Amino acid sequence: MLGRFLEIGIRTADIRASVEFYERLGFTQAQTGDTWPHPYGVLTDGRVYIGLHQSRLESPALTFVLPGLAGHAAVLERLGVTLATINLDSEVFNELAFSDPAGQAVRLLEARTYSPADRPARETSRCGEFACVGLPAADFERVSLFWQGLGFAAAEEAAQPYPHLPLRSESLELALHRPRFFADPLLVFRAADMAARIARLRELGIGPLQSPPRGLDARANTVLAAPEGTALLLLEDPGAA
Repeated sequence: MLGRFLEIGIRTADIRASVEFYERLGFTQAQTGDTWPHPYGVLTDGRVYIGLHQSRLESPALTFVLPGLAGHAAVLERLGVTLATINLDSEVFNELAFSDPAGQAVRLLEARTYSPADRPARETSRCGEFACVGLPAADFERVSLFWQGLGFAAAEEAAQPYPHLPLRSESLELALHRPRFFADPLLVFRAADMAARIARLRELGIGPLQSPPRGLDARANTVLAAPEGTALLLLEDPGAA
């Protein structure tokens, strides 16, 4: 229904600072095209692509590629999706945008805006293995049903490593969490040796590193704040690679 996941689109006021931050974490730049008129860069750890936009983008925006986009607008509206952006014309780059019931921004594009980087998924960054995008939601059932209508499959609500409800598609996993756990979206990473990784980030002066949400051990878990404000949750997970 949504097509193939492309990127987590993130607004930044200083794209150079954001690019340098992710490169220090071990992310690699991908080759971008000239689709957007504003400064645009893409970085990847081999599993997730972060699109940095020096523009007024709704952020973070879960961005998908769906060829033949013009034919899908009516289908989405029949599903109850309220389209906030409809750019469908032969003279423009086709785009649809909307939000889920909790306010999470979603963008659908006609085509890719970068070339995939030649980097294996098993080659992780300093953050460990990318796991999912965490989305705050007060009403799990309502938000879950919305995403299920768009092709995601809901799993059972899990208590570990923190209370969340997984939602999975072929190209992206989401995890709903309560706003009292963390009020904003999270890029969630995991590693069995996360305590050592966090110590290394401190040695390198990469931060700020903040206390993790309530219920997580501060000795082996943290929230890393990117220059543009993106929150990266670094989780200790004995079962991770």
